[in-house]
Amino acid sequence: MRFETPLIPARLLRRYKRFLADVVLEDGQEVVAHCPNPGAMTGLAEPGTRVWLEPNDDPKKKLRYGWRLVEQAGGFIGVDTALPNRALGAALRAGTVEGLGGYDALRAEVKYGEKSRVDFLLAGTERRDCYVEVKSVTLCRKAGLAEFPDTVTTRGARHMQDLAAMVAEGHRAVVLFLVQRTDAERVAVAGDIDPGYGAAFSAARAAGVEAMALGCKITPQEVTPAGALPLLE
Repeated sequence: MRFETPLIPARLLRRYKRFLADVVLEDGQEVVAHCPNPGAMTGLAEPGTRVWLEPNDDPKKKLRYGWRLVEQAGGFIGVDTALPNRALGAALRAGTVEGLGGYDALRAEVKYGEKSRVDFLLAGTERRDCYVEVKSVTLCRKAGLAEFPDTVTTRGARHMQDLAAMVAEGHRAVVLFLVQRTDAERVAVAGDIDPGYGAAFSAARAAGVEAMALGCKITPQEVTPAGALPLLE
């Protein structure tokens, strides 16, 4: 998925109120950018970090810049939590996600469970419906290892329970960890950060929920789902 507007580099001054960041553009101008990530962003929001912004001239938006990438050691990390669904949706429609191809129809944000919406529902005339929950992964505490979650997520735990319920009803269910880091070699669940999510993930797996992890090709021009990454369980 290509960015609508070419990204421009900047330096992070500070992130605050979860959704705001002060940055300095290359010409020295200080501006406020929208931070599209309500999570902890551990290791990604240190002052002085080189970041990439997407400018916009939309009069309906309060801020003229959106924070999209972090650059570290020559690699890129995507910080926009909405971007993985857009990128994966495009890949699913193109049939390029191994293990999730061959379906006739794709719907996004479909109600399921008691009070949830599944990211994608895949349907086919000769196969079971497939419920796909997408998790954006950006945390890295050990070289090469990407982890989810980076903070406590009761909503994420509920999603695992909802997926398990779909399996019990005879459907297929998948939790897909989309890793927005170009330096990731493998993926794991950070059960020490959120034991509740870790327990819910293990219970869902035992109930028949499938788990997949995909890396991403990330540049200042585009973010595209790439090959599978090993998922440590």
